[in-house]
Amino acid sequence: MQCGIVKSALRFASQEAPESARGKLQKIRNAALIGGGQSRIEAQHKKGKLTARERLRILCDSDTFTEYDMFVEHNCTDFGMQSKKFPGDSVVTGHGFINGRLVYVFSQDFTVFGGSLSSVHAEKICKIMDRALTTRAPVIGLKDSGGARIQEGVDSMAGYADIFQRIVLASGVIPQISVIMGPCAGGAVYSAAITDFTFMVEDSSYLFITGPEVIKAVTNETIAKDELGGAKTHASLSGVVHNSFSNDIEAILNIRELMTFLPQSSDEAPLTRICLDPWDRDVPTLDSIVPPDPSEPYDMMDVIASIIDERDFYEISPKYAQNIITGFARINGSPVGIVGNQPKVAAGCLDINASVKAARFVRFCDAFNLPIITLVDVPGFLPGVAQEHNGIIRHGAKLRRMVAHTLPWLRSTSEGTQIMLGRQLRSLLWVPQAQLQLSAKDTLTLLLKRDNTSTILLVQFLQLSEDLLMI
Repeated sequence: MQCGIVKSALRFASQEAPESARGKLQKIRNAALIGGGQSRIEAQHKKGKLTARERLRILCDSDTFTEYDMFVEHNCTDFGMQSKKFPGDSVVTGHGFINGRLVYVFSQDFTVFGGSLSSVHAEKICKIMDRALTTRAPVIGLKDSGGARIQEGVDSMAGYADIFQRIVLASGVIPQISVIMGPCAGGAVYSAAITDFTFMVEDSSYLFITGPEVIKAVTNETIAKDELGGAKTHASLSGVVHNSFSNDIEAILNIRELMTFLPQSSDEAPLTRICLDPWDRDVPTLDSIVPPDPSEPYDMMDVIASIIDERDFYEISPKYAQNIITGFARINGSPVGIVGNQPKVAAGCLDINASVKAARFVRFCDAFNLPIITLVDVPGFLPGVAQEHNGIIRHGAKLRRMVAHTLPWLRSTSEGTQIMLGRQLRSLLWVPQAQLQLSAKDTLTLLLKRDNTSTILLVQFLQLSEDLLMI
């Protein structure tokens, strides 16, 4: 596609003597670099937003971004569109490096047709996704788009279908990250929601199927855009996004940090780095951090900070379902996923939102070879008619797949602990204040074994009686 554009530009340039073909190409390149023009760039800045190219300069290591298809233009001829063309159209695509590792990226340009998706726009995104899947490298999408380009009709919608297909094919094979940095509405929201991690920028990004005007017309409900689909709403109430940030720069720097915990693909182990925090250091606070009184709350974040390298914890969905904690850390330099009940919130009870949050996180860790440490302090599932009617059984069952990947801390047990642990548990660490209360059908014997070559205290589950363990 790019080759054809270059040839066309060269032929056109050769007819304009004495200006050289190279000079003509440089003019086209300069036009591509300013997108929709200086006035639209200034309007973007006035909203507190960076341009597509400015975002990529921050995201990628210095001077590592290589752009694809800079000269391509849309091919729509309806509604006078043939006279409204911009080199590169409304998205910047290519590959770069983050912390020295290859990534494929695309950044939608709101200064060109509001970042709307044309057929060519979709082809550019599909191209880098195909290459990412071939080379086994992550994909990061910076989304700032008004949606489908209505002038192209079904061609634009077909572009979304092509993108969806590639996201699904890459799911569980390469990490996929979306950052919503502007409007995102209609069917376009799913191109973000089905990626592994989705983030938003506060006060400048919106995510909803239908806007406030449509809702008002159909249901007579009145709601502000921020309240309906703003970053704070999705980060804390709906759980659609994994976190929200105050501005573009903070969001992009957080993505760079997240990438340090992730492997390039499911074919690789996470990258281990040199650890200056001794794996065998004493942590005396763990002997008393769990209160003797089971009804007394404590902060599970204190436990997490004590056992991980350098107290460096990257939390996922910190504002949503706060009764359970999910995130990434390192143990002896190796990245791990952490899931833990939070006794400070709802006593650490499992509910629908907590179950879905933890299950989704565990699925990602399982796909990308990240060991999981599970810190368990759960009195059970949150009781209530609303929970039962909204499917706590169905959603709680999703969490059941955690049992083969856990290294938990225990204080109490119930139906919730059966979900968090289960007989298939591989390893267990028992703290002095732990309380294990078994139902009449369950019993466990704990065998403590220390392996000096490992950072893990292993406790093996032994089956004492087939009759007692039959559930």
